[in-house]
Parts: sequence; structure tokens; C-alpha cells
Amino acid sequence: MKYVLVSGGVISGIGKGVIASSTGLLLKTLGLKVTSIKIDPYMNIDAGTMSPLEHGEVFVLNDGGEVDLDLGNYERYLNVTLTHDNNITTGKVYSKVIEKERRGDYLGKTVQIVPHVTNEIQEWIERVARVPVDQSGEEPDVCIVELGGTVGDIESAAFVEAMRQFQFRVGRDNFVSIHVSLVPVINGEQKTKPTQQAIRDLRSLGIMPDLIACRCKLPLEESVIDKISLFCHVGPEQVLAVHDVSSTYHVPQLLENKLLDFLKMRFKLDQIPIGSNHVNAGSVMWNSWKLLTSGHDRLFQKVTIVLVGKYTHLKDSYISVIKALEHSAMRCGRKLDLQWVEASHLEASMNETDPLSYHKAWHLVCSANGILVPGGFGSRGIEGMIAAAQWARENNTPYLGICLGLQVAVIEFARHVCGVEYATSEEFEPQSDKHVIVYMPEINKDKLGGTMRLGLRPTIFQSNSEWSKLRKLHNNSKEVLERHRHRYEVNPKYVELLEQKGLTFVGKDEKAERMEIIEKRDHPYFVGVQYHPEYLSKPLRPSTPIFGLVAASAGLLDEFISSGEPVEWTDVSHFNAESALADSSESVEITNQATIVSTD
Repeated sequence: MKYVLVSGGVISGIGKGVIASSTGLLLKTLGLKVTSIKIDPYMNIDAGTMSPLEHGEVFVLNDGGEVDLDLGNYERYLNVTLTHDNNITTGKVYSKVIEKERRGDYLGKTVQIVPHVTNEIQEWIERVARVPVDQSGEEPDVCIVELGGTVGDIESAAFVEAMRQFQFRVGRDNFVSIHVSLVPVINGEQKTKPTQQAIRDLRSLGIMPDLIACRCKLPLEESVIDKISLFCHVGPEQVLAVHDVSSTYHVPQLLENKLLDFLKMRFKLDQIPIGSNHVNAGSVMWNSWKLLTSGHDRLFQKVTIVLVGKYTHLKDSYISVIKALEHSAMRCGRKLDLQWVEASHLEASMNETDPLSYHKAWHLVCSANGILVPGGFGSRGIEGMIAAAQWARENNTPYLGICLGLQVAVIEFARHVCGVEYATSEEFEPQSDKHVIVYMPEINKDKLGGTMRLGLRPTIFQSNSEWSKLRKLHNNSKEVLERHRHRYEVNPKYVELLEQKGLTFVGKDEKAERMEIIEKRDHPYFVGVQYHPEYLSKPLRPSTPIFGLVAASAGLLDEFISSGEPVEWTDVSHFNAESALADSSESVEITNQATIVSTD
């Protein structure tokens, strides 16, 4: 087993997750089987109870694990299925050590950070690294370990020490350290001192970086590469320049030559037996990836989607939704124009306190090609989301509600079509007697962590759903498997009334007791899903409900359905942006803005 450690210095949020994912992707192009582990030094057991504004999106896995958003990057880039054990936190490790101490596993010894906590970390990594992550059931060849936070933080000290020991435990030929640093530009000059200091700190802790990935605004000058090489005790070929690009999908190509050359040499990859099928699959995947990303850059005709959310101040709160929209826009041959609207700005009270924000928000909603209301918790901004759903329904604007977005669409329909005055959710107004959305009876109300309806679950299309556009996009499948994360559901008492008035529950759970999908028949695309389809979206396999929204917003949905084409890419060599360019009469500025993101 080979291990690649990706750590970061100077500042947090420098893009370690994208670089770790890109490293894994490049190794997969060689036919290797790759897995990933994310280390988060916080004391939380998992990310489930953390606010999206605190640490970005909570990503949910098939097994119900609530984990860091970087595991979403790993799954999207590597096309693997991870488990909750692929996310290690200080809280998990300490809980495990304390559990062993209570059982007497340490035979009366004084339990200490070294060796007991550090040993637990190393054993955890070795155990999880060997778990198969794809349908082949084969053990991975390489494990990418990303160390969250910034080296030098007190929270990560135990993990850094564990990795220092780990490099000797597995042997030099099986361990590579990539350190991600920042090269800022001051008065037009690329400065290397922050990187020099970061490498000095890392080396003082016993880890010698093999590769230095330098995040920079523009490509590094040769003199700067030579200076970093000289003062950081690495060769110039070990300095990777990762400059700002228009899309994170270009990062693997930035790293390709230097990174793969070094890994081939250090890991002696030519000695690892790789089946011809894996090699061919890797080559096909890499060619498809490059075709897709190059085609994306040539797209000019736009599709404008407005995201009406509660956590728009931190875009990483919706990173999987953003990526899923990008995947679908590429499949439609359109450039995504994503506009952000804070839900509370759509509420009537905002017109009195901040009319400028109110009218700007409504201008974006009214001029959008499509509207998406994502998941969330709490009552803030709910009336604004309800207003957005009403606009979409009444004005035939394509709409997709995800989780909370489904619930607000049901509340809106109950109020304005079914005549249920003051219809609401038990989450927002517990004392009301008009709950069209209720707490699920099996959920523990007194404990928040890990108690929601979580993970991969089936949704069954109902017999009255043959007309459903979403079902047709699913090739008329009888069921779909999607990941869930919610505590509330549609109140079964109102289902009959809602359906009589035209809001059809085309998908339900396996017992037909829980409402999973809503859809309006006489609408270009008005869909709500209780699950989170964004978690399973991949660049070459877009999420079906989100693709439906983008296609309908671009005016392509009916044509796509009638053609019988699958949503998944079958041959990206036919991806051609020229047609989109030819149809566009407006010039669109292409920026070189950095899009490498992380919230460590």
C-alpha cells in the first residue's frame, strides 16, 4: 500500500482538498485503485452538528456518515464510494482511545497522546486504506491522506506526530508528503518567505516534504521556483505551481507531468502489477476528463439559475449543489450563470428595512431561467423561500426544491392552492395546528448528532407517475437510490388534499408512507425531492433531478426526453461547444478567478 500525505501551511482554505483529489485522479489514470482519507482536527465526532456557515457543507455518504465537504471532492473526482471511517476527527480518535481505556485494553498503563493516540490514528489509517471503494471489491493500491487545518495549529499536533511516525512505519518507498503553501504577490513580486517558513515549521515537526504545491495567482516565475527549491531543500522538479484557473477541473492537468513523474519514481509504480483493463479504463477516463474540461471553457451560451438559500454568505455551504449544477450545465452544452439570493431578502419586511436588497433579490428571481431552493434548517428566510416557490409555480419558471426546498413548495401549495391558511412546518411553528410538514416519529428530538434519516435509501415511483418528467429522465425506472439527510417530512394527513389540487407525489419510500418526490403535471418543470441528489452527482454522471432543472431552464428538456438520450455521458468526444457559441449573440467575459476551494 502506498500513501500520499497532503498537508497545508500559511493559511487555511488553500485548496488541499482539490489538490488531494487531483492527485488521486492522476494516479487513477495510470490504472491504480485509489482511496482517500480526510483528517479533521476538530473535537466534533463528525460534521453533522456544525453550521454550514462554520465549516461549509455537511456531506452525506451512502452509510449515513455526515462528513467534511472534501470527501465530496474525493467521490466526484475519483468516482469512489467512501464511508464515515474515511473521515477521521479528533473526537472520533479520542472516543476510541477512551473506550479502550475503560475496557482495560491498555493493561493499566498511563494513557498518553504518544503512543496511544498516535498509534490509534496510524492503525485507523492502515485499516481504512485497505477497504474496497468501488464495485470491483479489490483493495486499493494508493491512499491519499489529507490533513485538514494548518500545520502548526495546536489542534493538529497529534496528527502531525502520528504521520511523522507513520512514514517510518510504512517505509520511504511507500510514503510521499505533499505540502500546499501560498506564494502571495506583493507590489507585483511573488514572495517566497511564507512558503520558506511553512516548510521550516513542517520539517521541525519531523516531516520532510517531497513535493511543494505552491498556490499562486499567476504561474510561478522560474527564478521563484529556483528560490523555493534552494531554501526548502527540494529539487526544482519537486516544486508544483498551482496557479488560479477558471475551473478546479483544470488542476489535474496543472499537476500532471511533475507530480506523476515523481510518484512513478518514488513509488516504483512500474513494479506494481496493473491489469490491462484498469489501464485502459484509466486512459479512457483521463481522455474524457480533458475533453469535458476543454469543452467547458468554450461554452458561451448561458443558463441562469438562481439559488435561494439561507447560507449564501459562504458559498462552500452549497458546494455539492454548485458542482452538480456545473455537471448538468456541461451536459446541456451551456455555461452556468449561478446567481445567489439570500432567502430573507425576498420577504416583505425587507422592503421596509432594506428596499435595495429586496428589489435586487426579486429582480434576480424574476429574470432567472430556473430557481433552486436547497436544503437547510431553522425558520430564518423561510417566507422568502415560499415566495420564490410561489413565483416559480405561478409563472412557469422551472423549479427544483431539495429537502427543505420540497417542504417549502408543499407549504406554499397548501396555502395558496389548497386554502390551508397559515400552513406551516412543525420546525418553524411548533404550536401551530396547521402542520403540513411534521417531525418524523422515529427521530430523537433530544439528540441532534447522527439522529436524522441519513444515507442511501430507495425511492419508489408510483403507478400514477408514467407522465412524470423526472421519471422519464430516469429512463422510466421503478426506483432510484439517493442519499438523505432530514428530520421532517410531509404530513400524511394532507397528502390526499394536495394531490386532489394538482401536486402529485410521484415518488414515495418503500412502504409508500413517506413522500419523497413532488411534481406538477402542467408545468415546464416543478419538482421537489426530499433527498439530496447533489451528493451523487459526478462530472461524467450528472444528478438527474438537477439535470432536469438545468435542461428545462435552457429550454432543452422536452427535446432531451424525446430523444431518449441518457443523462449520463456515454461519449464525451461528441461534446461540442461550437453550437452553443454559434447560437450566442452576446459576449461573455471569461475570468481567471481562482476556484480552488476548501474550508479547513
